[in-house]
Amino acid sequence: MSTDRVLGGRYELRDVLGRGGMAIVHLARDICLERWVAVKVLRGELARDPLFRGRLRREAQTVAGLHHPGIVSVHDVGEHVDDSRADEPSVPFIVMEYVAGQSLRARLREGALTLEQSIQHQVEVLSALEFSHRAGVVHRDIKPANVMVTPDGGTKIVDFGIARVGGDPGATATQPHALLGTAQYLSPEQVRGEIADARSDLYSAGCLLYELLTGRPPFVGDNPVVLAYQHVHEDPRRASAYRTEVTPSLDTVLVTALAKDRNDRFQSARSFSEALQSAAKGLNRADGCAATDNVVPFPLLGHATTTSRGSTASRTGHSPSPPARDEKKATTRSA
Repeated sequence: MSTDRVLGGRYELRDVLGRGGMAIVHLARDICLERWVAVKVLRGELARDPLFRGRLRREAQTVAGLHHPGIVSVHDVGEHVDDSRADEPSVPFIVMEYVAGQSLRARLREGALTLEQSIQHQVEVLSALEFSHRAGVVHRDIKPANVMVTPDGGTKIVDFGIARVGGDPGATATQPHALLGTAQYLSPEQVRGEIADARSDLYSAGCLLYELLTGRPPFVGDNPVVLAYQHVHEDPRRASAYRTEVTPSLDTVLVTALAKDRNDRFQSARSFSEALQSAAKGLNRADGCAATDNVVPFPLLGHATTTSRGSTASRTGHSPSPPARDEKKATTRSA
């Protein structure tokens, strides 16, 4: 294997797991520890740009400080130097936990989730967001593509590439007041160019829950401008209009989560989760959507959750042999 495929003399690059405008994510083998990891490598053409180099470094620093079973882990960072190209700059990379499984985006494409599955995934996402927000980190791009579903059914949030850290707008992975994120899941204040806070993530999480329950985001448009207008000025249809099993209580939770004014939304991920789990108690067991017994209660901060699907330890991504590749099943795909 050529040296340009072994980063830092340690990480042997294999399949490409995801591509983005800033970076490429590879499946890789950690030669020293004999485990599979995901390596996010800055695109070569961007390696000379201090803005993008700094953005990748801050992403690594941000995620490295978040130790939660529902957030992808960072193992290492480094810079690769190609000895055959002495005139080229070093290329930064991040080594992350390899998350076997598929994104919620891919899972939704396979068919509708039960209400129980939807609520279970949402509760776990909110647990991770509560932990992130307590640490002063606002993700700013919560969406189905950035939530991985592990083989045992757990969830992990990935891609903190545009996260905002702390109360200082300058301590963000990109320039403040820029329109960042994905149009279908942007909060109204992000559309207006205002600084995002934890409640902005909760709006995006509301969009996520809406899509988990109905199979479609709350707003659909031909272009980002149309979507932006809808987020600011229009109210989505009740989720029950698209799926009759959605109860009035769940509709009410979504109305609060998707309020235009952030002061009218849930003020924390915990309060969002508690309202959702309370609404879940009204689901009809006869519809195959019972959600009261299996939904994981909101965990204590800083404690890993163990569910009936398996222990947290089983979500580490360690594997003694190369994981099977399935193009429909992406792994840590932040790019």
